[in-house]
Amino acid sequence: MQIYVGNMSYGTTEESLRALFAQYGEVNSVKIITDRETGRAKGFGFIGMEDNTAGQNAIDELNGKEFEGRTLKINEAKPREERPKRNFNNRY
Repeated sequence: MQIYVGNMSYGTTEESLRALFAQYGEVNSVKIITDRETGRAKGFGFIGMEDNTAGQNAIDELNGKEFEGRTLKINEAKPREERPKRNFNNRY
């Protein structure tokens, strides 16, 4: 199960996020999304959990809870929507 974690502190690390979710089951992956230019965290990320039941329990327990000074927004990750290709060559 892929889980979206939003409204995270910019100081949250993958290790601290893994430890938070590991309380509910086996964590397969942790990815904090960062800005390409600065490398700074954008305040959201994704958790991969082996078991759907454990993942749902984590969502139910952690959504709306405070972690590292921020109230987390957690739900099941939705597949990324296809966006139309943007063409920047025809500006003039």
